[in-house]
Amino acid sequence: MRAFLPTEVPRDVIEEILRVAARAPSGTNTQPWQVHVLTGAAKQRFSARIQAAFDDPAELATHQEEYAYYPREWAAPYIDRRRKVGWDLYGLLGIGKTDKARMHDQHGRNYQFFDAPVGLVFSIDRVMQQGSWLDYGMFLQNIMIAARARGLHTCPQAAFTQFHRLIADELRLRPEQMLVCGMALGYADPAAVENSLVTERAPVAEFTRFLAD
Repeated sequence: MRAFLPTEVPRDVIEEILRVAARAPSGTNTQPWQVHVLTGAAKQRFSARIQAAFDDPAELATHQEEYAYYPREWAAPYIDRRRKVGWDLYGLLGIGKTDKARMHDQHGRNYQFFDAPVGLVFSIDRVMQQGSWLDYGMFLQNIMIAARARGLHTCPQAAFTQFHRLIADELRLRPEQMLVCGMALGYADPAAVENSLVTERAPVAEFTRFLAD
């Protein structure tokens, strides 16, 4: 979901979602996840700081991702899927391919957590390796599923990774902590056209091999 209602989410509900999500499996039960929950003035201050950097071209140029979420060189079919979902979303919003200003504004909504009342930011200790990041993905999906079971929606967001230095300062992360991603949590706005987007999925036959003999 990319548009949320301002309806508050009670703290006990957030804690319950995280408690359920923490049952995610992890190698030797290391539980590598670290969660920073932003609401109210803290969320507003966090968003305003990142939005200011995003809107300033000179400042924006000084910020780079700390890890490569996406491939450095794209290839089919991944680039085709990426382009399609982007233009499907922009098509719903009436944003044309040459409308750079509106593209910028839409991307910037990430840093407001799409107006969700709760922003989640995730970090991991740098000593942890690739296996722990696999574990982390199961934890993140558990949050998303547990939220749906309680009538809430989410939007996981890699868009924050570019601003890891600002986020580390704002959240007072320790040097050994590394930003993973963010996530919006709240009640989806049913009237928002962008929330009607249904992404395509490849058929099972396209990504699966069955070997029996």
